Amino acid sequence: MAVKCTPVLVLFVAASMLGIAMANKNWNSSTTAANWNFTNGPNFWGFWHKNATQRSNRFVVGGSENWRFGYNYTEWAIKNGPFYLNDTLVFKYDPPNDTTFPHSVYLLPNFWSFQNCDLKWAKKIGEVNQGSGEGFEFVLKRWQPYYFACGERNGVHCKAGLMKFAVWPLIRWYN
Repeated sequence: MAVKCTPVLVLFVAASMLGIAMANKNWNSSTTAANWNFTNGPNFWGFWHKNATQRSNRFVVGGSENWRFGYNYTEWAIKNGPFYLNDTLVFKYDPPNDTTFPHSVYLLPNFWSFQNCDLKWAKKIGEVNQGSGEGFEFVLKRWQPYYFACGERNGVHCKAGLMKFAVWPLIRWYN
């Protein structure tokens, strides 16, 4: 039985891949050159990457910077990727007080919402108080693009504060 690949499916996959590429359009050549491992061949699919383990990994979004205004999370995602199915992203941020602005985490539905920081159809996955202490976890359970953003101040943290990033988890292949 032959499997038919419809033009709509091909278009969807191509558009999704283009969306991830465009989301990371500020990826500069000096950063990419440092991430290539030509000893074992180019790192197209992450086979030789530090994160290509047989177990799921846990990542604190932003590393020691956590989830805060003014940090470039797209650059962080590029440096820490690739991400794989069942990896866990941990969002840590200070709860609102007199000296800090509140933060939240939204899952945006598509590339266009991500590019424009449009929260109209976004799903809030992290309330302003959920990031305190150990933070909250989000598991990459599906092979699909994920678009994350801070939705506070009607998207200003996303637009002006670089508080957004996209990942498309890869499938782990075992020998």
